Amino acid sequence: MRARAPGSSANLGAGFDALALALDLHVEVGVRLAGRLRVRTEGEGAELPQDETHLAARVACHVAGHDRLEVLVRSELPPARGLGSSAALAAAAAAAAGAPDPLTVAAKFEGHPENAAASVLGGLVAATTSRGRPVAVRLPLDDRLRFVLIVPERRLSTAAARAVLPAQVPFEDAVANLQSLALLLAGLADAPSLRPEAGAERLHQRQRAALFPEAPELLARLREAGATVSCWSGAGPSLLGICTDDRTAAAVLAAGEVALAAAGVAGRALELAPAAGLSVEAE
Repeated sequence: MRARAPGSSANLGAGFDALALALDLHVEVGVRLAGRLRVRTEGEGAELPQDETHLAARVACHVAGHDRLEVLVRSELPPARGLGSSAALAAAAAAAAGAPDPLTVAAKFEGHPENAAASVLGGLVAATTSRGRPVAVRLPLDDRLRFVLIVPERRLSTAAARAVLPAQVPFEDAVANLQSLALLLAGLADAPSLRPEAGAERLHQRQRAALFPEAPELLARLREAGATVSCWSGAGPSLLGICTDDRTAAAVLAAGEVALAAAGVAGRALELAPAAGLSVEAE
């Protein structure tokens, strides 16, 4: 079997650990029976070990119940950039190995249900975990919205980004995030309703800035160029600008390239469309 899954941008600011948006960068995984485990990788992440430690191999062997498999991975998703590469890879590998519920398998291996849900369901999703299983729903997303990403060359692991977060947060910060989240959901469903205040966030972005000191300035540059909201993409270091029309998105895309150069950060700016979810076909 062969399966294809999109990456994603999680959190979207105030939607920390709850929201994710599938994006038009994909990973494809093929799984077939073989005499012994063989792993081949192409594209982004091809430098990772091609053995039983590879995430796609671990997922496929878990689903199949044995390691007599050939696993082929082709990826457009750079790892450790906040683009949901692990969740997409796990979802695609689970589906290609024949899992009846790739979302549950991917969430188990990836650890966060929102990224896995976006890769499986596509579009904008909300997700949580209940009784050890992911629960996810598609949310309304206005097709007039445009999404610009700054993708630095540097990596930032989710574990490192998690480690800087406090165990407790002030009551007023939790309330402020809920208020921003309500505005964000309204604006994502109806582009003219999107307000800059929907980008206010207190739970994770400021805390992670020490890991990517250039992030606050880059986020500000995206907003100055016309993005209504700018935020970290997942655990970073990629950054996302949400725009309400094509003209603004073009200006933000150009500003993203300039801002990277001005900050001395190697990377690229991309405009990416929302993506459909997981697809599976026989080889």
